[in-house]
Amino acid sequence: MSNESQAVWTLAEQFEGKLKAVSFELLARGRKLADKLGTKLVSVLIGDGVPDETLSQLIWQGADAVYFVQDPRLKYFVCETYEKVLESLIKEYKPAILLAAATSTGRTLMPYTAVKVHTGLTADCTELDIEAGTGNLLQTRPAIGGNIMATIKTPNHRPQLATVRPKSSRPLAADPARTGEIKHIPCDAALLTKGTEVLGYRKDASGSLGLEEADIVVSGGKGLKKGENFTLIHKLAENLGAAVGASRDAVDRGWISYPHQVGLSGKTISPKVYIGIGISGAIQHLAGIKTSETIVAINSDPEATLHKIADFGIVGDAFQVIPEIQKQLEAKKGARHG
Repeated sequence: MSNESQAVWTLAEQFEGKLKAVSFELLARGRKLADKLGTKLVSVLIGDGVPDETLSQLIWQGADAVYFVQDPRLKYFVCETYEKVLESLIKEYKPAILLAAATSTGRTLMPYTAVKVHTGLTADCTELDIEAGTGNLLQTRPAIGGNIMATIKTPNHRPQLATVRPKSSRPLAADPARTGEIKHIPCDAALLTKGTEVLGYRKDASGSLGLEEADIVVSGGKGLKKGENFTLIHKLAENLGAAVGASRDAVDRGWISYPHQVGLSGKTISPKVYIGIGISGAIQHLAGIKTSETIVAINSDPEATLHKIADFGIVGDAFQVIPEIQKQLEAKKGARHG
């Protein structure tokens, strides 16, 4: 095991004392990198009210150590304050790599941190690897609207910073037999910025189901032929308790708004069931659904790429298949209530 100055760090996230799922997804990414470098994997957490029993889960799912900076004034994320804390840790321990999730926290904190510590940042990565011979982090992300994949290096400055799409990797299985160090690092009061005060958080009152959190996603593509036909997708999603997604083609045609777009230039998702209807399966779309547990394709073209990677495929006209599925769902509902 190498010394701490060459470690791979992942930034864990918490809200009101509970770890967010992205904390464990990042550990899966970091574990591969740390193993290739023959170095230590550290999960860094800034916050308050997270007990050691919870922190141990980070060890069980890949970390060799957890560095926890805890203070009641760090309970809620404030970019300037978190950056000062993170910058002080970087200067003291000098990690080689720092990964964060491309969440609202990561997208805000990491660019600010990169400027402050005079290093590079590659945002929204979908793949990460280590370059043989140099130890440089190879950071792959979509470019030019998702039409190409660019691999970026930060050869001259450390640490190498990257944010990673949430839901783009699955967490490692928990192993309660894994052991590691939980280090409580006191927070220097001088780092606590007084410029911003968080009064609280309010949930989105719209009641809409977010793509990233949904267990079932039903998506439509250009095979639906026109925007009005997206009512079929909405009705099926409602029947299944699912979120509504779309291909880039459907969004570009104005059939549905951008927040529904699935793919490298949209959202990366990991539902239990993904149903793609009238979607051929462009590379950037497939990359956005690759960690779905079960993929169902409905397309009249038997050679559609989505059929080739789907767990279940229905070769048929969506305008005939979807109404039939709706009938079956209604019949089952009727039987349950009969």
